[in-house]
Amino acid sequence: MSSNNNSVYARRSLRVVDAESFDGSAEYKRQVHKQLSTTRLRTLSTQMSYRLDEGKGRCTYHIGVEDDGCHSLLDYPSISESAWILESIARSLNSIVLERKMIQNEIVEDPSTDGGLKLVEDPGDVTVVEEPPVLGGRTSQLDESNETKEEKNEEGENTNVKNGNEKSKMKLCTDEGSYTRCELTIQRVETHLLDPSPLSLSSLSRGSSFGEGVDGAMEATELRRMGSLKLNSETKEEEPTEAIGTSPEKKDDTVADDPEKPISVEETLSSRNIRVAVVGNVDAGKSTLIGTLTTSFLDDGRGSSRTAIMKHRHEIESGRTSTSSSHLLGFQSSGETIAGRDKIRSNKMKSEDEIARSSFRIVTLMDLAGHEKYLKTTIHGVSSGMADYSLILVNSRHPPTHMTQHHLNLCCSYGIPVVVVFTKVDGCPDHALATSKKELFKLLKSPEIGKRPFAIKSEADVMTCVGKLHTLAPTIDISCVSGTGLDLLRKLLFVLPKRRRHEKKLNRPFEFLVEDVFNNVPGVGSVVSGFVNAGELTVGSAQVYVGPTDDGTFLKTVAKSAHIARINTTHVTAGQSATLAFSLNKEMRKKLRRGMVVMSNNPTSTKEFDAEICVLKGEGTTIRESYQAYVHILNVRQTAFARSIEIVNNNALGLPPSHGAKHDAEGIVLRPGSRAKVRFEFAKRPEYIRTGMRMLFRDGRVRGVGIITGIPAVAAA
Repeated sequence: MSSNNNSVYARRSLRVVDAESFDGSAEYKRQVHKQLSTTRLRTLSTQMSYRLDEGKGRCTYHIGVEDDGCHSLLDYPSISESAWILESIARSLNSIVLERKMIQNEIVEDPSTDGGLKLVEDPGDVTVVEEPPVLGGRTSQLDESNETKEEKNEEGENTNVKNGNEKSKMKLCTDEGSYTRCELTIQRVETHLLDPSPLSLSSLSRGSSFGEGVDGAMEATELRRMGSLKLNSETKEEEPTEAIGTSPEKKDDTVADDPEKPISVEETLSSRNIRVAVVGNVDAGKSTLIGTLTTSFLDDGRGSSRTAIMKHRHEIESGRTSTSSSHLLGFQSSGETIAGRDKIRSNKMKSEDEIARSSFRIVTLMDLAGHEKYLKTTIHGVSSGMADYSLILVNSRHPPTHMTQHHLNLCCSYGIPVVVVFTKVDGCPDHALATSKKELFKLLKSPEIGKRPFAIKSEADVMTCVGKLHTLAPTIDISCVSGTGLDLLRKLLFVLPKRRRHEKKLNRPFEFLVEDVFNNVPGVGSVVSGFVNAGELTVGSAQVYVGPTDDGTFLKTVAKSAHIARINTTHVTAGQSATLAFSLNKEMRKKLRRGMVVMSNNPTSTKEFDAEICVLKGEGTTIRESYQAYVHILNVRQTAFARSIEIVNNNALGLPPSHGAKHDAEGIVLRPGSRAKVRFEFAKRPEYIRTGMRMLFRDGRVRGVGIITGIPAVAAA
C-alpha cells in the first residue's frame, strides 16, 4: 500500500501553475471531501473569507492542485464534488461563483517511460470548459455579460464553450482516470438581494443526498427552484383577493424602488445606518431588549437574552450594565430582521461583518448604563454617540424614577427625539401599568421636555408618528418574554428616517473622534476606535495628525489600515464607526488617549473657549466665576473652570430672554433657567474643539447645556 502511495506522490510532480503563496487571493485545494465536520467547514469558510479580503472581494480557487502547483491527478467526480462544496461555502459568505472552469487533457501518458506521465506539448489540445455554477444566483448584469460572451464564442473557437451549452458536457470525460482540475472565480456580493444557499453548511456537515458530480447537484437545485417558482405563482394569483386597498400603480412603484443591484457595506454602514441610544432605569430591561432584538430569540425571564451582549463577567453576574456598547440590528429591504444567531454555530452570535454584509438597513443599538452610579458613563455615551434617536425604557411595574427624568432631560438637551418603551407588560397588573403611564406622561408634558405622548398600537400608528417626533413621543408596550409589541418596535426602527446627514460633511477635512485606544495589538500595533465625523480618508499613504497630547501638540503619522464592522477596508467616510491602525513608535503610543481626534490637516488645540449656556431648571444651582464643572463636548470630557460670565438676552440656543441671573458683590450669579456667555478654561490639558459644537456641563447631575461660540486661541492666531 505504501509503495502505491509513493508512486502516486512521485507522479504528482507535473507543475501546471505557480506555487501557492500564503498571501494573495489564490487558494489551492487537492480535494474537499463530502463528509466534513462543522469545525472543518468553519475553517474553510474563514480561509475563503481571508482570500476574499486579500483580493478585495474576489478570489480564485484551484481545485485538484497541490500547494507546490503540481497536478493532483484526480478524476472528474472528485473535482466536481469539491467545487460544489466550495460553492456552498461561498454562498454562506454572500459570494457567488463567476467562473467554473474544468480543465482536462493537460496530462498525457509518456511513451518513453513505463507508466509515466508528462504535460501535453500543444496547449491547443487542452480542454477548457466553463460549466454553469451549481447554485446559480448570478446578478442580472453578470448574466447579460455572460450571454454576450456566449454569442462571441459560438463564432470563435469550439474549445471554450460557455454556460449552458450541451456540447461542452460531451467534451468532458467524467470517467475515473480522467485527470481534471478546476478553477473557481468567486466574487463577494455585498447585498441583501442574494438568495440563501439551497443547501446550508450545516446540511453539508451532516451529509446531503445528491447525485454524483455536478449533474446531481444541479438536479437537486432545479427541483428546489421549481418548488419556489410554484409557490410564488400561487401567491401572485391570490394577491388581488388579499391585498385590499392596494392599486396596481403602488405595486409597480414597490418593484421600481427595489432594484436588484449590489449594495456596498460602506454605503449601508453610513447612509443607511440609524444610531439609537437605549437608556432607562437600572431595572428597565435595556440589555434584555437589545439581546432579544439582535438574537431574534425571546427571553426566558431569567436574563438569557442580556448575557448574549454583555461584555464583562460582573455585568452578567449582577445584571447591571456598567459600560457603553453598540450592537447591530440588520434589516432586509422587506423590513424583516436578520437573525442574529449563526446558522452553523446556533449557540453563538453572528459577527458584525456577517450582519453588515447581509443587511439592507442597519440600526446600531447603543446599550448604556442605567444605574445612578454610572450616570457619567451614560452622559458620555449620549454625548459622543451621535445618536439619531433614543429609546427611553420604563419598567411598567414601577412608576418612573428620578433617573428616568434625568435621561429624558439628557436626550432633550441634545435635541434627540425620544421613543418611550414600557417593558415587562407580561403579568403586569393593569393599575400598575396605568400608574406608570400617568406619571411618565406628566414628565413628557412638562415645560422642560414639551413632548406629547402618542400610543402605538398598530402599524398605521407607526406610519402616523414618523416625521413628527419633534413634537410627539411615541409609546410602545412590549414584553421580551411573550414577544408582545416587539413587531411594532421593529417596524418603527425600520421606518425611522436618518436624522444626522453626515454625507453632507464629505467636503470638509477628515475628522475622526477617538473613543477607545488599543495599544500593542499583536502584529498590528496601535489601534484606535471611534466615529468619522466629517470628510473621508484612504488609508495606506495619507498622513494624519493625532492629538492633542498633554502639551497640545499633534502626532504626525500614517494610517496603515482600517476596519468597519470588523471588515477590512481602504476607505472610510463620514458617518461610519471605524477602527484605524497607526504607525507609531513605543514613545508615541504612550501618548494616545481617549478624547483625541485624527485630522487630515494640522489642527490647533486650545485650553479656553467661549460658550453660550443655559442653566437647566431643577435642583438649586449657583454658578459664578471660578465655578468648576465636568464638561462634555462630543468625545471630549474634562474638568473646566468658568473664568468670566456675561449676561446675554439673545443666543444661539434660541431660548427666551435671560432671567434668574443676579449681580452681587462678588459678580454675576447664574440661577436655574438663566442664560449667559461664559468663558471656560480646561483644568488639565488643551483639547481640540470647534465653534458650533454642543456642550454639556455637570457637577454630579446635569446642570446646563450650551453651544461653543468662539475659540480665543484660534481667533488670536
